[in-house]
Amino acid sequence: MEEYTRLKELDKYLRSLIENNLWIQVLIALFLGIVTGVILGPQVGWISETAGAKIGNWLALPGNIFLRLVQMIMIPLIFSSIILGIVSHSGEQLKKLGIGVGGYFIATTTISIIVGVSLALFFKPGKYIFDQGAFEVPEATEDLSETVAPFSDIPSALLELIPSNPLQAMLTNEMLSIVVFTILIGVAITQLSKEMHVVIMDILYAIQELCMIVVKWAMVLIPIAVFGLIAQLTLSVGVESLTGIGMYVVVVLIGLLLLLTFYMALVFIIGKRNPFSFLKHIREAQLLAFSTTSSAAVMPISMKTAEEELDVDPSVSNFLIPIGATINMDGTAIYQCISSLFIAQAYGLDLDMTTIIILMVTIVGASIGTPSIPGGGVVVLASVLTSVGIPAEGIFIIIGVERILGMFRTAINVTGDLTACIVFDRWLDPTSKDLKPDKAKPEPQQTDTVAS
Repeated sequence: MEEYTRLKELDKYLRSLIENNLWIQVLIALFLGIVTGVILGPQVGWISETAGAKIGNWLALPGNIFLRLVQMIMIPLIFSSIILGIVSHSGEQLKKLGIGVGGYFIATTTISIIVGVSLALFFKPGKYIFDQGAFEVPEATEDLSETVAPFSDIPSALLELIPSNPLQAMLTNEMLSIVVFTILIGVAITQLSKEMHVVIMDILYAIQELCMIVVKWAMVLIPIAVFGLIAQLTLSVGVESLTGIGMYVVVVLIGLLLLLTFYMALVFIIGKRNPFSFLKHIREAQLLAFSTTSSAAVMPISMKTAEEELDVDPSVSNFLIPIGATINMDGTAIYQCISSLFIAQAYGLDLDMTTIIILMVTIVGASIGTPSIPGGGVVVLASVLTSVGIPAEGIFIIIGVERILGMFRTAINVTGDLTACIVFDRWLDPTSKDLKPDKAKPEPQQTDTVAS
């Protein structure tokens, strides 16, 4: 545990930001960003649209710098953290964790998809667009059976998960392939001699510590970054864009709220924690995810939140958070389900149950492979639509509110990763986690009490 102590020492600045109510600073930045974007936006008319776009680019510069800094260290942090998480468990624990994580992520993703499909079929938000006669389905997509992706492509897709060239996968940001490669290397390291094992582990601890130093630098920009990104978003999109497809937005938000309720139930029933205390402890990570729309960018903060705020064993958080940020995309799964059926309804397409089931299966794989970057969900959505014969051009119906919904679903994705940490921390060691987060960490709690 000495290495983890060194990592904590390097991250004292991060803790000081959290103790100084970083979440309040982020909320203020969000509000000021919205106000600034509205004032400078085209709806007010004080400046031209061209000038507004240039100003928006300058306002978003700190936020883009923050994202670049975090993305810069993302692959080495994923590589070192997953391996450290693997080698920190015994063979039996590792087998139990590996099988459990895979089953858990698939189960929660499936539940998310069922919720999304049910909401879309019940509320039928696309009918409000279709009744206006705004869209006509192209001829090429009228026969849905001819455009459904064949299941014979699955073996090829599975084979692609194992990178023939890991360096190329890193250069092209194929995160799922990188995770598979890292897991294989981590398991292989457990078979090395003790001498070689120690040398490799020292190198990985050093890499992780260097990554956290860069994160510490990036944290300085958070309030300014949030202000600039939100201002640019409001300036370019405009608040009125929500009104045209308001029912669609409401249905997606209902789905995400139901998913959040499901997570809180898992925290209470399996994790034996107070769900409201859980939300209080993860609010900084949620707000940062909401602002950046990138669960990958929040990954270092999520790891520290799990360890420092939720009292999760570092070996669990090191393993789960990087993998979860790559494949545990429940919020994205709900979004893709509702969006696909919404667009189909907007075009007046009646999908039969077989096509809907194929759509659900496709979204399971698509959500796992969705890049954890801003706009990653809508990029993958295009391939999902094509796979079941829904016009991909329909994305333009939702493009105006995609970034706004992306903020909510990213916050839910990060919440899902932290919920998984609670669940598996309890599952691996059920006798030592009987205290709620507020009582499990007496020293930080005493500090918070004094500060208040």
